[in-house]
Amino acid sequence: MSNLSLLSFMLLLTSTSRATTAFISSLSTHHPHFQLIGSRHNTNRLIMSFLQPDTQYPYTPPAWASPLTNVPKKRLKLAHLPTPIQLIGANRSTRQQKNSSSILSRLKELNITLYIKRDDATGGVELGGNKLRKLEFLLAAALETGCDSVVTIGGEQSNHCRATAAAARMVGLSPNLILRTRRADKIHEKTDELGFEGNILFDRMMGSTIYTCTPGEYGRVGSNKLVQHVCDYIATKDGGKPYAIPVGGSNGVGSWGYINAVDELMNQMESMKQDNTSSDFNLDHVVFATGSGGTAAGISLGLSMAYGSLGPSATDTSCPKLHAVGVCDNPAYFYDTMALIANEMGASLDKTTDQFIREVVTVHNGKGRGYALSTEDELDFILQFSLETGIALDPVYSGKA
Repeated sequence: MSNLSLLSFMLLLTSTSRATTAFISSLSTHHPHFQLIGSRHNTNRLIMSFLQPDTQYPYTPPAWASPLTNVPKKRLKLAHLPTPIQLIGANRSTRQQKNSSSILSRLKELNITLYIKRDDATGGVELGGNKLRKLEFLLAAALETGCDSVVTIGGEQSNHCRATAAAARMVGLSPNLILRTRRADKIHEKTDELGFEGNILFDRMMGSTIYTCTPGEYGRVGSNKLVQHVCDYIATKDGGKPYAIPVGGSNGVGSWGYINAVDELMNQMESMKQDNTSSDFNLDHVVFATGSGGTAAGISLGLSMAYGSLGPSATDTSCPKLHAVGVCDNPAYFYDTMALIANEMGASLDKTTDQFIREVVTVHNGKGRGYALSTEDELDFILQFSLETGIALDPVYSGKA
């Protein structure tokens, strides 16, 4: 049986309604966020890379991204990049894998080598996850257009809203959040309140102005219109200039964050080959969760372009097979959303964007019981994976992928 290499994007910092767990990397001279420098006394010390979040930097896309014509002019540098690629269980002894339910044993039987791109490590507890890559471009656009606040939307315990609130404060913008909750009517009538648990605590710590909507309103009106309603209200009431950010930061601006991520991945793979870290490092499959389509669109377009299956030549067939696992809605929704985002990014193709997206990525229905709801099997898998690898998967996203 031939060996298969599989890469999974771990997109989110794990969060629950009562506690938040951060992943902290140990320091080494090879850590991507530290530099080894010498002093006059010939001693070595580690210094952390300098971040200036509110500085806008000119953006130059990768050369292979030429099929995308709507290129952002600026980006911010908010994330701790590059995020590491972690090889899972390669040197684990068979004694540690004797359990009949062992995930690592099953991977070994199938001759699968598993790597995880740790995009849960893009920032601290208030920022970590895939949303930060998108926010580097979205907030740059907000600053460039002279906005003084942002408005976005998500679930009651939204990771995206938490990250947006923190990142907005870092660059001097006021955060406004619309949280979808079944308790919205009671909160409006003051017979219930949001409280201070989980991500809502972080939202409040960042001084966010919080609005609520019911799932019914979210479905009838639509997330984009709800965001625009709040933007119009702020502009009329306070004379402010808010910047609208869609659910998940998923649009033709935010998805450039994952064009950048693919460029980072390609450079890491090349470095691994040159350094003999893994001279045979090639990917057969890439798997990632999707909830709003922006990360999936960026990864799918990015890898297709980087491997040469999209663009003027379009002859390379070595691109890994791409798998997006939907944690809500249905595959048709994600195909449509990714095609829409590709159009917003100015994709220049010899076929329709819908046809292209359906050819390069397979969307799997992974929502199970529904968004943010887990089956016993899913929870058992998350527990077993943490026992064998020390990695805590997020039950809403990565745990379903």
